[in-house]
Amino acid sequence: MAKEKTTQSEIGSFISTLMRDTFGKGPTSVYVAISRPFIAIHLRGFLTPTENILLKQNEPNRVLKIRDLLMTGVMPEIKLALWKIGEFDVKEMYADWHLEEKSGIIIALLNEEADESKFKGPSEVDEEALRKELIYASVKAQKVPGATEIYWLNDRTVLVQRVEILVAIEKELIKNGFAEELKIAKRPLERKVLAEVQLETVLKRNIVDTFVEWNFETDKAFTVFILEPKK
Repeated sequence: MAKEKTTQSEIGSFISTLMRDTFGKGPTSVYVAISRPFIAIHLRGFLTPTENILLKQNEPNRVLKIRDLLMTGVMPEIKLALWKIGEFDVKEMYADWHLEEKSGIIIALLNEEADESKFKGPSEVDEEALRKELIYASVKAQKVPGATEIYWLNDRTVLVQRVEILVAIEKELIKNGFAEELKIAKRPLERKVLAEVQLETVLKRNIVDTFVEWNFETDKAFTVFILEPKK
């Protein structure tokens, strides 16, 4: 446990410094959840003065595009750092931002297999009821996923992976070079439909933050919920 805490602290410190060096301002806090083969890095209080001005001018998409470009540039640094800190062999990396909440998530998928049965949540949460609400949200936004997998990384961090979620028009947009525009359009829609279903009722807790990201090449979607602490 002590070693795990040290690893989390080292990753958090590295990410905080990297964000400050890259964006000119670091997050006020970084929370790291490690549950192999997943690492979720939650950033709070992360918004630069320039980004704040752009948001006041109703330019959130410009902020997101700039962040995506910058993160593409630093992803190799994060992968290397994760290997140096804990010999984590990262296969895929993703990031999403909730600008209104000044928060963000960085997800690292390790080059290992994930067994959903080993990531069970609290006993008071009905896992199948939770899956049903997630599928319902997916139907409202696009279609029934080929599979919906739920991974509790810890008591407050839930990662959901859906596969086979793209509809025909989305595949055509991606094929024609509109992947970035599609992501920007899908993010608020996904958050909207997730807020409309009964997730908090099933979880028996409030959701503090919701993040969504996709791998269009493999037709996968990732959602991370940050829950409020248990009372």
